Amino acid sequence: MKFGVLVFPGSNCDHDAYHVIREIAHQPVTFLWHESESLENCDAILVPGGFAYGDYLRTGAIARFSPVMQSVKKFAAAGGLVLGICNGFQILCESGLLPGALLRNAGLRYICKQIYVRTETANSPFTQALTRGQVLKIPIGHMEGNYFCEPDTLAELERGDRIAFRYSTQTGEINSAANPNGSISGIAGVLSEGHNVLGMMPHPDRSCETILGSSDGFLLFASMVNAMTA
Repeated sequence: MKFGVLVFPGSNCDHDAYHVIREIAHQPVTFLWHESESLENCDAILVPGGFAYGDYLRTGAIARFSPVMQSVKKFAAAGGLVLGICNGFQILCESGLLPGALLRNAGLRYICKQIYVRTETANSPFTQALTRGQVLKIPIGHMEGNYFCEPDTLAELERGDRIAFRYSTQTGEINSAANPNGSISGIAGVLSEGHNVLGMMPHPDRSCETILGSSDGFLLFASMVNAMTA
């Protein structure tokens, strides 16, 4: 199996994602430049964090028109695995691959710290190595991480078991104090209708080694490898 890591002008977590796949998951991986239409026969695509195209206009608003994203949309429509992290989540929402939008944090401040998220579903290629209710320690680093969607969309996400993670306390409680950015219903990550696309604001790529403060994030990448192997 082969992973592809997208690279936009302004990406700054592309090497983090590449390192995780190559050095920790020990899987083939390549960088995919934003101007390329080829996904080079990759089996899974990672859309990393950063500031694609400088986050001009809106986060992800320009990246959605890049040639590589047109190929990613076709890839996802055919059932390919796509994981968007932080700015990658914003790009996936702007591209229509995921519902909702990422707004400025409640409080209008950039937030960078370790937080906890509760696993809301194990029914996806990204979370099958987890159990429902399992709490992960993962860092965030964003200014526009406040997830919003309309009430009918939220209900649809609930019905379809498409909420992957919610911000929580260390013991798994969901409350306003554990929600760092004001996201509706405490949502930290959502899945596509087919469960093959995941967008999340926390950074599993920055929590795959204990030296970084947590290795919980690696469970998502291990899940992807297991899903593709199966």
